[in-house]
Order: sequence, then C-alpha cells, then structure tokens
Amino acid sequence: MTFYVGIDWGAKCHAVCVLDDQGERLLEQEVRHRGEDVHAFIEKLRELVGGEMSSVSAAMETTHGVMVEALLECGANVYSLNPKQLDRFRDRYSVSGAKDDALDAYVLAASLRTDFQLFRRLSLPTPALMTLTALSRSYEVAIDQVVSLSNQVCEQLRRYYPQMLELGDWHDNSWLWVLFKAAPTPQSARKLTRQKIGNILKARHIRRISAEQVYQKLREKPLPVAPGVADAAALRVKSLLPMLEVADAQRAECDRQMKSLLASFSAETDSPERLHHDAALLLSLPGIGIHNGAVMLTEAREALQARDYQSLRRLAGVAPVSKRTGGRSSRVHVHRRLACNHRLREAFYHYGRVATRCDPRAKQHYRELRARGHSHGRAVRGVVDRLLKVMLAVLRSAQPYDPERRLKKAPLAA
Repeated sequence: MTFYVGIDWGAKCHAVCVLDDQGERLLEQEVRHRGEDVHAFIEKLRELVGGEMSSVSAAMETTHGVMVEALLECGANVYSLNPKQLDRFRDRYSVSGAKDDALDAYVLAASLRTDFQLFRRLSLPTPALMTLTALSRSYEVAIDQVVSLSNQVCEQLRRYYPQMLELGDWHDNSWLWVLFKAAPTPQSARKLTRQKIGNILKARHIRRISAEQVYQKLREKPLPVAPGVADAAALRVKSLLPMLEVADAQRAECDRQMKSLLASFSAETDSPERLHHDAALLLSLPGIGIHNGAVMLTEAREALQARDYQSLRRLAGVAPVSKRTGGRSSRVHVHRRLACNHRLREAFYHYGRVATRCDPRAKQHYRELRARGHSHGRAVRGVVDRLLKVMLAVLRSAQPYDPERRLKKAPLAA
C-alpha cells in the first residue's frame, strides 16, 4: 500500500493531509513549526504506515524547508509541485475559488495520487552543495546591496560633485571611496596635493589613471549650489559609505569562499557525489565562470545529474512556449518562457553573453541569429540552447572542454 501526504507549508504551522491508495483520508491535522511538533508528526506518520516510510509519498509546493528535510531523512519520497499547477488542481475540488490551507493539503495529496507524473521528485544535496547554495545567494544579495548603495551615493554626488563621478564607476572602484573621504566637497578637494592623491592610487594599485589627471579633475570649477547643499549631500554620502564598504567586503568574502569550495570539488577524486566531479568540467567551458557555475550546480542539480537536456532548457527559460488555437492549419505563436528558475535563467544568459565574445562558434551563431532579425535576448537564448548540448556532451564524456576538438569536428565557415 502507498500512502500519499499533502503538506501546505506555512511560516508558523503546516496543514497536513494523509490519504491511502484508495483516496480515503486517514489523517488531517496542523503541525506547528517547532521541533517537538515536527518530530511528533513523523512518529505518528511512521505508526500509521507500519514503519514502512518508503511507502510514503509526500507532496508540497516548496522544494526546501524543515518538512522536506525531515521526510527525506526518515526515508519518505518527497515531491514538489509548481504553485500555478496547484491552483489549477484546486479548481477540481472547489470551482467557487475558495482557498484554505487544509483544502490545499488535501489537493496536493489527491493530485499526487492521480497525477503522479506531473510532480518533481526531490532529494537532499550534500552539505557542501548546501554551503555553495548559501554562498551563491549571499553573493547575489551583497551585489544588489552594493549596486543600490552606490546608486544612492551617485545621486547625491550629482547634486554638487560631478567631478568625482567622472573619475570612475562607483560600483567597483573602492579607491574612489577613499578619495572621497579625503575630499568630501569641491572646496576640500582644492587642498589635496598630488602626493596625497598618488599615495591613494598607489595603495589601491590603480594605474589606469594618473595622480595628475585626478588632481586636474578635482580642481575643475564646481557646480553653483545653494548654501548648505554641499555639506548636506556630503553628510549623506558619509553615512552611506560604511554600509557600502561592508557590503563590498561581504561580496569579496563570498567570492573567495565560492572559489575555494569549487576548487575543493575539482580536487576530490573519491567523492560519491556526481556533481563534485562535474564542477571542474563545467568551469572548463568558456563563459561560465565561478558565479554562474555555482548557480548551475545548485539550482539545476537534478537536471545536471540526469544529463537531461529538455529539463535544462525549461529551467533556464531557453525552451520557448508555443500557442495555437483553431486547428492544425492555424498559425503557431511562439513566446518567451517566463515560468522558469529566474536565478538559473540569469546565469545562463550571462554564460551565453560572455561566450559570444570568447568562443568563435558561439560568436558566429550569434551573428547569424542577429542577421535573421532576432533581438539580442532572443539571439543569446539561441546561443545558450546550442551551448547546453555542448555542456552535456562534456559532462557525458567526463573530459574538460577542448575548443580545438570542437572546431575540428564542426569547422567554422570561411
């Protein structure tokens, strides 16, 4: 006998419904988000199924969390369903549009029993992959904070100090932050000497611009502003800079730890985890890089392990969506896929964008698609679609990417 469990996840409590293989309700309850309550539910479920947890199939909308991990640890089979699909399944049982946690739990269990093939099976990643996931997401949060704080700083500088903006990009040039502390207003900048500016540039290893150029730029005629504007804006920038420095330090630390962790994956020869061996293969592909590779390894873990090309296309948003009504003779409308993993879509987009610059075949394919009238985004998705096949070929062969081998197999056009 197979038992089907539907769990509607909640922040404070989870609604649970258990069905047998005939669809009869065996258990309905709420499980509070507390350790003793979750353990008590697992024990009650174990007694209900006679200790055979392998006969339990549980369904929920989320792919992670305490209920997912608790059920997987005790040997149950756990599946995930897209919330949009659950909304469609709910209409089977309530056409009025009513929504209730207990109803959702029942719909999940009943749908798993009748439409098992539409659910995605979940598995626990290794602790190292969990760490990589946390680092990758923390890195993106730090990047967003750096960009947000830098934009706020630039907005204040435009009010009274545009010379400082013309020296470089404030998102990734930390030497500008040091320079601003030494000269927060155009009046104080006139007191800076070439020697002090040179020391700042030398300490930060800046060679693309000379101390004389910075000196002349800071001594340009300032904007005419009302009294007090410069001091108020400088005070605001001074309050933002410490937060910007902390966010940038977090970004750099996450970057360092990701590189170290992926290097350890590449060095492992006796690890049973297949993705640990795939890390070096993925990073050998031109255009992926550390950050995109970390997102691919963590967000597309199941598809990469299964070497599933179609799943990767759908997860990355590369596979288009077609619509046709009015019979086979009617016109097919093709649209961009929006229902996908957004982090993975962003990683694959940057992978394709960089590959069009450093890989000859990707560059040629991109030009051909643009010549046909496709937009930049559509052309990049076309490049990524072809690169996915190259990626899976590299993973199947267990050999790092060799551009010469690929060019010999399919030579470039003249």
